[in-house]
Amino acid sequence: MYLPPHDPHVDDPMRFKPLFRVHLMERTSATVECMYGHKGPHSGHIQIVKKDEFSTKCNQTDHHRMSGGRQEEFRTWLREEWGRTLEDIFHEHMQELILMKFIYTSQYDNCLTYRRIYLPPSSPDDLIKPGLFKGTYGSHGLEIIMLSFHGKKAKGTKITGDPNIPAGQQTVEIDLLHPIQLPDIENQHNFNELSRIILEVQEQVRREQQQEEEEGAGCSRQSATPQAEQPAQEGDAGAEETADRAGAAAQGSEPASQPFVLPLGVVSRNKDYPRTCRMCFYGTGLIAGHGFTSPERTPGAFILFDDDRFGFIWLELKSFSLYSRIKVAFQNAEAPSREAFEEMLKNIQSLAT
Repeated sequence: MYLPPHDPHVDDPMRFKPLFRVHLMERTSATVECMYGHKGPHSGHIQIVKKDEFSTKCNQTDHHRMSGGRQEEFRTWLREEWGRTLEDIFHEHMQELILMKFIYTSQYDNCLTYRRIYLPPSSPDDLIKPGLFKGTYGSHGLEIIMLSFHGKKAKGTKITGDPNIPAGQQTVEIDLLHPIQLPDIENQHNFNELSRIILEVQEQVRREQQQEEEEGAGCSRQSATPQAEQPAQEGDAGAEETADRAGAAAQGSEPASQPFVLPLGVVSRNKDYPRTCRMCFYGTGLIAGHGFTSPERTPGAFILFDDDRFGFIWLELKSFSLYSRIKVAFQNAEAPSREAFEEMLKNIQSLAT
């Protein structure tokens, strides 16, 4: 199992923890050992469920228990998972979320089902190389997302989840046709100024979507008789110009960098975020209550820092997430086709819902 570094150090390397191993005895026989817990390897079982899916089961879960009971297990888990003790965490809400995560994850006792995940395919037109990233999620700590590109949009899909947004859900969506021009550095401290810019773009996106729906409805009412070619409208030219700007940005013809600072009042777990960025785009972030209740997409800003780091400002939450690329070389993880990758994304999202 690959664990993220301790919160909020997104640039640190991933941590590795073995969960099970297969010991080959002879050509046709093998033993499976569970590596979970702190008492050494013990008996386990692996079952192949179907293609690209298998399950593990521990046969001796008493090896996972500690002499000090659940309290000792929780404190040990807290040191390993968070790199701190409960006394170090003063925020009551954060203590509650951490306890929920411990209860949820420890109940499985390494009896888990594994499904294959493909890494996203890349294209020369992509803003940056797609892949896996570690990101800060407030009191939830660090989580893993997959950044992939889909024409006019980029998507960040959760690979690990939390009590609010489970794994498989699309945590952020970036609209590559709507770049955002940040204010000058003196005005970037002003949250109201950034909010005004983002909400103006949100309204522009809403109008464009409404126009597309109306035009689509108009086309469906027309007969199949060929229509005369219509002259280009001003709105069409504007859309083409926006697309050209996004394409130029993706090909690196935009300015290399510009100063960046978070507005006052926006909370960031990691204070050591980059102070320059390449470009910004309008986007939406998914928020929900505990148990994925009342989910909604809310406006925000995607900030591209460099080839390996980006950020997202959650406007409604007044929060900032910093993401850093996972540089582990996963072998044989490429999707056989883009269609296979898209199908995988649909499958993991359906599992989450």
